[in-house]
Amino acid sequence: GFAITVLPDAPFTQRQLVSFLESRKISTRRFFGGNLTRHPAYQDVPHRVSGDLTNADIVTEHTFWVGVYPGLSADAIDYVTSCVREFAKAV
Repeated sequence: GFAITVLPDAPFTQRQLVSFLESRKISTRRFFGGNLTRHPAYQDVPHRVSGDLTNADIVTEHTFWVGVYPGLSADAIDYVTSCVREFAKAV
């Protein structure tokens, strides 16, 4: 996959971009990672934390995947990039 992070100070949200891409038939997936201390599966796992994990929180809340694989055509890649550009110009 290709990871995209929408920074917290962007003029749009990660959800808005994901919704736009999905409406254009571009599949996305949430990013599983980032601040694992916030995931329920790790709630009772002993661990130590170094720092405030600000960047890990940003990844957790603002990152998603666009699927890619070696068989994607140049036209398919161009379609995805043109949709992202279209969205960015509209906000």
